[in-house]
Amino acid sequence: MADERTHHLYDRIDEKTSELPWYVREYVDKKMRTMSPKTLLNYCHDYLIFFDWLLSEGFFTGKRSDIPLSCLESLTPQSIENFLSYLQFRLRNDKFTINRKLSSLKSLFNYLQNVAETDELKPYLLRNVMAKIAFNKVKEDQETIAQKMAGKILWNDEYEQFRQFVASDYCRIVKDDKKRLNFHKQNAERDTAIISLILGSGLRLSEVVGLDVDDVDFKKRMVRVIRKGNKEQYVYFSEQAGLDLKEYLSVRVKKYNLSPANKALFVSAPMGPKGTTRRLSPRAIENMVKKYAVAFGKPALSVHKLRHSFATRYQAENNDIPKLRRQLGHSSIQTTMIYTHLSNDELKKAVDQMDQPFEETENHGKHD
Repeated sequence: MADERTHHLYDRIDEKTSELPWYVREYVDKKMRTMSPKTLLNYCHDYLIFFDWLLSEGFFTGKRSDIPLSCLESLTPQSIENFLSYLQFRLRNDKFTINRKLSSLKSLFNYLQNVAETDELKPYLLRNVMAKIAFNKVKEDQETIAQKMAGKILWNDEYEQFRQFVASDYCRIVKDDKKRLNFHKQNAERDTAIISLILGSGLRLSEVVGLDVDDVDFKKRMVRVIRKGNKEQYVYFSEQAGLDLKEYLSVRVKKYNLSPANKALFVSAPMGPKGTTRRLSPRAIENMVKKYAVAFGKPALSVHKLRHSFATRYQAENNDIPKLRRQLGHSSIQTTMIYTHLSNDELKKAVDQMDQPFEETENHGKHD
């Protein structure tokens, strides 16, 4: 089903690029290796709006697909500002949407100036007007960021429910699919340990990937990680994470056919004719979390959202930003402060109080 959706997106991309100039089609083709089809399709929509605007404003007379590179090269900063005003006042785009459209155009123009070359080894564009245009300044306060995050993380009983789902309940969903069932049975302890460790420590994806067996200290319940800036740090993990790690380590060597020389903590199942086992990649862990998240009914969950889930729970139970900052490895305490807004019960109580009849709140004030 996912493959069908992907093919459908690529078909729509082909349909849109056929209506755009040749150099835009070339750019989109180059980006197919590194960009998701959904993002590319959004880019195509942005380009159609931009090139249609060029025609409507008289920058070129003819078909949209025939607009030459020289037309782009002749644009002035004021021309682009006029286009951005068109997006804001005629199409009613907000600043976030305008920034996204501007980003897609900047990417195209950068390709035309700094990546693409003619047969004479010259850039397609000698002058890039988009490089002169700044993004709209859009600031979200921490409350807004926190509330956007709130619907995408685990809360309360969901922590243990999700861990239990990965450990055993997922089997019931795939019980009629022998291949998926066997794959889960092969990796259940490993996957549970990864989920449990992130939920019980707040580690980053790169930190989980880089762990070796010798980095785990069960006595102190800590793992040694290399944080941003290549800094070594020991990070605490929860008791449940410790239990799940021990369970995984008890089957790791046998299940994954490992030699003593392989020190990677989290490994893949043997692959290829030689049955090679290797360290789990970041992409493999991301896909693993996504698989369980979708089956669990929270498709927005990701490795990073599991980290947010840990941080939210820690702050709610301990209310200690400096310690949480160290646990998460944040360089700025302002980043950690977001989690103070995710469970602001006092603010909620104050708002709920406003729903009470005026007489009740008035009398309550007199008694005080």
